[in-house]
Amino acid sequence: MSPFTFGAGDRDRRDGHRHAGSERLRAEQIRLLFHSGPIGTASALVAAFVLVFILLTIGAVSRLAVYIWLLVIVVDVILHLGLAWAYKRRRGAGGDKPENWRPWAHIFVAFCIFEGAIWAAGATYLLAPQAIVQQLLLGIVVCAICTGSLSAFGVYLPAFYGLFLTATIPYAILCVVRGGFIHQSLAVLVVVYIGGMLAVARMHNENIMEMLRLRFENADLAAELKVQKEAAEEASLAKTRFLAAASHDLRQPVHALSLFVGALRELKLAEEPGRLVDQIEDSVSAMDGLFSSLLDISRLDAGVIVPDWKIFGLQPLLDRLERDYANEAAAKGLRLTVRPCARATRSDPILLERILRNLVSNAVRYTDRGGVLMGVRHRGDKLRIEIWDTGRGIPQALAQRVFEEFYQLENPERDRAKGLGLGLAIVRRLADLLAHPVTLRSVPGRGSVFSVEVPRLAEIVAPEPVADARAGPCGFILVVDDEVSIQEGMRSLLQGWGHRVLCGGSGREILERAAGGSLVPDLIICDYRLRGEENGAAVIQQLRATYGTRIPALLITGDTAPDRLEEASRSGLLLLHKPVSNSRLRAAVGNLLRNM
Repeated sequence: MSPFTFGAGDRDRRDGHRHAGSERLRAEQIRLLFHSGPIGTASALVAAFVLVFILLTIGAVSRLAVYIWLLVIVVDVILHLGLAWAYKRRRGAGGDKPENWRPWAHIFVAFCIFEGAIWAAGATYLLAPQAIVQQLLLGIVVCAICTGSLSAFGVYLPAFYGLFLTATIPYAILCVVRGGFIHQSLAVLVVVYIGGMLAVARMHNENIMEMLRLRFENADLAAELKVQKEAAEEASLAKTRFLAAASHDLRQPVHALSLFVGALRELKLAEEPGRLVDQIEDSVSAMDGLFSSLLDISRLDAGVIVPDWKIFGLQPLLDRLERDYANEAAAKGLRLTVRPCARATRSDPILLERILRNLVSNAVRYTDRGGVLMGVRHRGDKLRIEIWDTGRGIPQALAQRVFEEFYQLENPERDRAKGLGLGLAIVRRLADLLAHPVTLRSVPGRGSVFSVEVPRLAEIVAPEPVADARAGPCGFILVVDDEVSIQEGMRSLLQGWGHRVLCGGSGREILERAAGGSLVPDLIICDYRLRGEENGAAVIQQLRATYGTRIPALLITGDTAPDRLEEASRSGLLLLHKPVSNSRLRAAVGNLLRNM
């Protein structure tokens, strides 16, 4: 295709869009015309009755002529109202398209010309030439009717012109023909009136047309915005589905690898193999950190995290943060200082600690010299927990972007040692969940201050005892997972801890392998998503029904899709997310076996 042909086609498309817009605009004019036209016509009928009454009272007029003239006006109004009803019914039934506006416009204009002729006949032939007073009265009424028709018919100029010019021009001509000073003066006044009204009608119509164009432009913009919004939402859902599927498929081998590393840990290895196991465990831990962060974001977006509100003192929390990050800060030559706080607050202690850990971790990571200070300020009925650092600072223009996923100011090479860019995204979501506003003040080159605002309480509550995480007694454990590698890894790990283990890929398979045995399982560990439509919650329910007892159960999932997370959470079972660290798995197994 030549460039000339392409240009012509592009021009044709533009002309086509312009034509479609013009057709829609005309169709809207006609719709408004039929909407307001009956009101103007009915008003003219009322004026006609009043005029007839006045003329008959004054006299000097033929009663028969007046009655005939009034009857014609009544018939015209009835027909006009019938036309408006037909148009409305056609549009309401959906049988009329916007591009079919022309026939309706032509019919309406014809009615307007007919109405104008009726009023012109009344002004020119209804009264005798010597009845000047009556002529002036009738002329005033006609001019008033024509002026009033501008608001009803001015949206479509041909309709207004049809009524206005037909009603006024014959009266002006008749005044000129009759001669005499009064009639010629009336003719001049009518001509001036016609010219002025035509100018006003044109400006009025231009204003209406501009209003309609703006309305259609706004409607088009709103429709386009809606399409773009739906496309963005669909893209976001597609991204979420893709990440959920990819996360699940990646978590499976990472989870299996973690189990095998844990099993190796139970063996006595030489120095070099032990060093390799340490390096493998470090890599698995890094992947676990990434998956855990992605999982946290998915769970927060899914709304499956429900705060566990408690009243607790802030000082133990600050002490833990100081203790956990003191070595990391000291290794960089930084001062980590915590100001004492004797106040209490009401929040979810675990989620609040997660917020503060991310903030303190970032402060230590991005501070090269100086130090980090944690303290609490009183602000009325609020406490503001602040983390000050003397780090690199954040430009004001980027102060909100740092809370976005994977956004990092100084890590274009995606160095894992500099973090993943998910910590502050989790902070923002957790803060929104807890209704604890997070603010940021920063000066590039001088440092930053992150603040978390929490409720202020006077009383101090003693910290709750931490549950013992040591392994509990050994037992008989059923493991249900459709991945053979995870079955083998789980068997090796659990047997290394002293448990007896039976593995299967589905509820039916585990029941077949356990058939003939008299031993009731002490614990069920089941993957949530199994083959086909089977899920872990249903399998656990089936096994409990088969053995006739409520066996302790642990559900493990690699899903990050919000809907699946919500389904798994509704099961009421203890839920762990792949890849599960060996310490976390051992603690969960021990607690369940102790409490059975």
